[in-house]
Amino acid sequence: MARASLSSLNTAAQLAPVRPHSPRRLRRAVASALVALALCAQGAVLARPAAALDDPAIEASSVLLVDPESGVTLYENNADGTAYPASLTKIMTALVVLENADLSTQVTVTKADLEPVTPESSVAGFKEGEELTIEQLLYGLLLPSGNDASYILARAVGGTVDNFVAMMNEKAAEIGCTGTHFSNPCGLHADDHYTTARDLYLMETAAMANETFAQIVSTPSYDMPATNKQDARELENTNQLLDSSSSVYYEPCTGIKTGNTDEAGRCLAGSAEQDDVTLYSVVLGAADADIPESLTETKRLFEWAYANFSMTDLVDRGEAVETVDVVDAENDEQLEIGAATALEGLLPNDVAPEDIEATYDLPETIEAPVAQGEKLGTVTYSYNGQTYGTVELVANNDVNIAPLAWLRNTAQELIAIREVRIGLAVGGCAFIALIVFLIVRGVRKRHARQEYEKRLADIPYGMYGAAGSAPYAPGAPVGVGDDAHLVPISDQQSEDAAPDPTPQHIKSSAAETAPAPASQPTGAETPLEGSTQAYTYENPAPEAPKAPPSAKDRVKRIPEI
Repeated sequence: MARASLSSLNTAAQLAPVRPHSPRRLRRAVASALVALALCAQGAVLARPAAALDDPAIEASSVLLVDPESGVTLYENNADGTAYPASLTKIMTALVVLENADLSTQVTVTKADLEPVTPESSVAGFKEGEELTIEQLLYGLLLPSGNDASYILARAVGGTVDNFVAMMNEKAAEIGCTGTHFSNPCGLHADDHYTTARDLYLMETAAMANETFAQIVSTPSYDMPATNKQDARELENTNQLLDSSSSVYYEPCTGIKTGNTDEAGRCLAGSAEQDDVTLYSVVLGAADADIPESLTETKRLFEWAYANFSMTDLVDRGEAVETVDVVDAENDEQLEIGAATALEGLLPNDVAPEDIEATYDLPETIEAPVAQGEKLGTVTYSYNGQTYGTVELVANNDVNIAPLAWLRNTAQELIAIREVRIGLAVGGCAFIALIVFLIVRGVRKRHARQEYEKRLADIPYGMYGAAGSAPYAPGAPVGVGDDAHLVPISDQQSEDAAPDPTPQHIKSSAAETAPAPASQPTGAETPLEGSTQAYTYENPAPEAPKAPPSAKDRVKRIPEI
């Protein structure tokens, strides 16, 4: 099979990416299509070959051809129709044995093991009492399609045949078979023993994943060593596609299993590999002939596929598939989106790139910062009604965030923290309370000061002693000792009177040692009522009269409150 590249598929053609539920579509030429991880167990498949391909018109009641690497169906016809599997049953028999037994385990054939084998059955020729390994029995099961080997293995692995058949049905359900039921381990006809081509493909895929199974079914013939009952002999594979001496020999063939009953017709589950491309086929209900048509039709189906399909390199690792704007990007830098891995897929040779639909799963917007290699989303490619695969998309370059956007985001992240929100709420309440307190306090202080100033302005200047002192009534004592500095001011004193006496104008003497003279000149000692201390007033030198201060000036002398 030729390997094509994107250049051979006219990669200049434009692909319109479609993003579901998105008003904003990424628009850029996509130079490639991507194939597939695997479809679901049963998978979406083509109802018929691609329109551009010639139909091989395989003669059989049910046909299926699949690329197991991608799960993409290349051809099918009645793949879900119920059919009898005949000896293709032994694919499941071998799979259950391989998963539940050791190849080196010795098994002795019993009479009961051979009783269900009918005269028309294909057999490997094992005898009662013969000692064989599980591996030897598997070669007898899969190459000559021995029904005797199937019952020996069923009893040895399951304990009883019925229990083993139950294990087969459980395994079929486990791998996703929905149209299958087994009633025996060999494929002899029974109405409740049936399957579908699609289910057989699932069995084929599971079995071929086992290396021992794959090795056995690809063997044209097996040299059976001598046993305690028989000499060494050769077991030949019924799949003539593996026989180089056969007229239907097909070199790319790698297995798997033939089957035949009157009710089932000629059947073959096949596998082939060419140019690193593996294909699995199922052909059921083909006609009998000297060379069964299950063989010839399977070979023709493989030849058709390898002639019309090519493995195409779809995308390289890191290849850019889109360039987009980034929110809050520093210097408006753009982001290049690329494929995380390199992929290839099996496509018809004449496929046109514009026929491949690319559906993106990306965020509506991408915000900075973005680190190179960061996962951004996926893109899914489909063709002719089938999904070929999904590839992960990553950033091909770094995109830094603008400084102001970083500050905004950091603040938002902090606010999003519950403890920070609580702290901010408490701090905000405390701050508001402090502001209210300071405003109320200031208003009260201003109001108190205004009231005080108003009262003070209404009091005559002469009613005060020392600065800030309360007024004295006429005749009130002025104090004692050297600390006396206030003087009583009579109601008759005007603001033009002499300055208030100060302590340096006052002298004291003992009244008992200095009797008062008959006449008392100005400044004589005058004892205070109830006191033994007398004061001498010395009038200071007269000063020039001063104009009384205004009410505004007097207010300035009031201490702060």
